[in-house]
Amino acid sequence: MPEQVLANKLEKNNNFYKADKTLQQLLQQKLAPKFYKYANEQLTAFGALCAGPIDARAKVTDREGEPKLRRYNAYGDEVSEVIVNEGYKQTVAETYATGIVGYVHKDIPELGHRGNYVYSFAQGYLLSQTEPGFYCPVTLSMATAYLFEHYASDELKQKFMPHICATGDTELFEGATFLTERQGGSDVGANVVEARFEQGEWRLHGEKYFASNAGMCGVAMVLARQTNNTQAGSKGLTLFAVPWHDEEGKLNQITIRRLKDKLGVKAVPSGEVEFNGAKAYVVGDASKGIYYMLEALNLSRICNAAASVGIMKRALDEAIHYTTGRIAFGQTVAEFPMVKHSLGALHAKWHASLVALFDLISRYDKVVNSKASEDEQQIVRLLIALVKKETAEWAIEFTHEAIELHGGNGYIEDFVLPRLLRDAQVLTVWEGTANILAHELIRLVQKNAHSALLKELQQTDHPYLQQLASALEKRFETFVTLNQAKQTLEAKPLMQQLARLYEAVISVQHGKVTGERERVLAEIYIEEQFDQRPFGEIPLAVKEFTLL
Repeated sequence: MPEQVLANKLEKNNNFYKADKTLQQLLQQKLAPKFYKYANEQLTAFGALCAGPIDARAKVTDREGEPKLRRYNAYGDEVSEVIVNEGYKQTVAETYATGIVGYVHKDIPELGHRGNYVYSFAQGYLLSQTEPGFYCPVTLSMATAYLFEHYASDELKQKFMPHICATGDTELFEGATFLTERQGGSDVGANVVEARFEQGEWRLHGEKYFASNAGMCGVAMVLARQTNNTQAGSKGLTLFAVPWHDEEGKLNQITIRRLKDKLGVKAVPSGEVEFNGAKAYVVGDASKGIYYMLEALNLSRICNAAASVGIMKRALDEAIHYTTGRIAFGQTVAEFPMVKHSLGALHAKWHASLVALFDLISRYDKVVNSKASEDEQQIVRLLIALVKKETAEWAIEFTHEAIELHGGNGYIEDFVLPRLLRDAQVLTVWEGTANILAHELIRLVQKNAHSALLKELQQTDHPYLQQLASALEKRFETFVTLNQAKQTLEAKPLMQQLARLYEAVISVQHGKVTGERERVLAEIYIEEQFDQRPFGEIPLAVKEFTLL
């Protein structure tokens, strides 16, 4: 029967970078010519690696090679060793060698200057299309490097930074950030892990309940309470750097009780970690631990968004490949109007999300390099919350839609989509749920961050988007008059509206400086996300399907 035939006439995408016109455009816009030439060459190689060997290893890790905990050696000594498969080790080595973490903080030899977050997140976005689970340890290493660079003493930097930023030139120390405790969860102020000053050194005692990259990290950044600090809540927390092993290579009085059996992101070992007098080093001002960690959390939220958009792209690519190769009722599935509509709408949403993500990353680079005004800093904080929430929710929607477009095969583990769906689900939870991000919106509205962003978005010359921006401004004027309980109820819908307005404006701007495809994608986005198609009219996504 024709409908049972899988034609598969199109070759599968064998290079995630070369197949991504939007990413190439964004990098050419945002990097200096010499840097872009270097990045283009390196990402071409990394894009092939991600689409090929790393993708094959990721499937093995997910299905049969997830990390295992070996608690004791043959003599009964506590070793708390996490064992990962050889393919995963190879992915670790190859990925960090690209400078995905290191070249944010040290010179790229071929260029004679540092890289930046635009380049790093381009790598992370490609990696997330194949192994979102491993991008978690990379994210933790990025956050760890950020904390050392910005807040640690010169002595601590000299001790740890060469290893955290290793690119194959020295021993790699992956990073980790341990916040969550059993009684606390998102309420970090309830944390009780204790830091005692014993014989001239700080020693940690207590348990972290959800510690990702446990056993694989070389150093973890941990919030704990000093015994001489009587201040309650989150302000009483100090940031400590805790090496996993001591100077003799022995376990630093750390025990992994067990590894979590997670729904997805199997690649990253997440465990329950006990500190039994682990040696630790104070990072920065002892009274500012929570402030430091929240700054690192903002970086991690951008990583979360990059992972989400990466999953969106992979799900879209899989859906396009399958529907253009699958013959049903005498034609390819992609020729049916309903399927064209789905694929075109998804294409526009992914494109706008990627353009907005890299606009945010460019702004963030400006902030970390101390080149942003106070208003610009507040806008970045607001955009981080908006983009993290919006992209995480859409990563799930994309994988759901791609599975449906595959039909029954989409539900089979032989295909990548079930893994993508399981991996996508955690992105709405990691680095702050929608409810936590809604509280972030409320806090930033009190600082008037929304006004600065809306003022900027109102500068668009797109008439409909101007109307939306004005209407949203009025809604925020009402929002600030509500009591806190009512604000919590209205915050998430407002975030969605503001996030989609931002994506639309940035997508329109991008279309003006690129080409017809990009202008059409912006208009499809507006039609689909704001329900602008008159009933009975053919969607723009269908009319322009061939162009896309």
